Amino acid sequence: MVQFPDGLPILSFEHRLRSRYSETDKMGYVYYGRYLEYFEEARTEMIRSMGVHYSTMEKDGIMLPVIHSEIDYKHPLYYDEEILVKVHVYTVPSVKLVTYYEVIAQERDQLCALGEVSLVFMNSVTRKPCRAPKYLLEAL
Repeated sequence: MVQFPDGLPILSFEHRLRSRYSETDKMGYVYYGRYLEYFEEARTEMIRSMGVHYSTMEKDGIMLPVIHSEIDYKHPLYYDEEILVKVHVYTVPSVKLVTYYEVIAQERDQLCALGEVSLVFMNSVTRKPCRAPKYLLEAL
């Protein structure tokens, strides 16, 4: 079960998107695997809003692979719904970035999923963990 940390996040970000037909399954629900894609999109936009781009980190030799993910599904999302994905960060990243998510169906104002994703900063040459880039930490 996803457990959000106590206290207030040091960073929160909201990203809106709309579910597409190709993302739904035979039941008319957004396919469960798409939620991780929604998390990634929201996380990327959160970092971009801080003035940092994933592509910049990659050019600097830093990768950010997922090492853990967890999702609690509460209610389904449907085709063509406006979705609000809230991303929260509770601790300053060092070698690891841990992000938490709330997925809300906007028109229904219904919480549909909670999530947690842990990523590790990794040197792209050595493939070993490294510290978060200074410019990312300064942007926080």
